[in-house]
Amino acid sequence: MTKQRDRIEFLQGTLDILILRSLQRGPAHGHALAKHIKQTSEEVFHVETGSLYPALHRLEAKGWIAATWDQSDKGKRARFYRLTPSGRKQLAVEQSKWESFSRAMSLILKTTDQEG
Repeated sequence: MTKQRDRIEFLQGTLDILILRSLQRGPAHGHALAKHIKQTSEEVFHVETGSLYPALHRLEAKGWIAATWDQSDKGKRARFYRLTPSGRKQLAVEQSKWESFSRAMSLILKTTDQEG
C-alpha cells in the first residue's frame, strides 16, 4: 500500500463484527470505538462517523448492544455502548463465519499463486 494507505471498503457485515469485537473489551463511546478499530487494524480500517453511528443504532435495534449516557475521560457527556449477552452470541457466530471465509480465501489465493 502507499504511504497514504488506500481506502478499504467494508464488506457487508464487516463493520458490525468490528464493533462487536471492539466492545468485547468493555463499554466504549463511538470515538473510542473508531480509534480502537483504526489502531488495532494498524490504520488500515478508518471508520467514518457517517458509517459508525448508523451501525451502532442498527446493532442496538437488534439487541446486540445497549447504550447509556455517561461522561467520557475528557469530561464530556457521551453515549457509551456495551455488548449484550445476545451480542456476545452473535459475535461468536460472526467470528466463526469470518474465520471460514478467511480460510477459504487464503486457500483460493494460494492455489492461484501456485498455478501461475
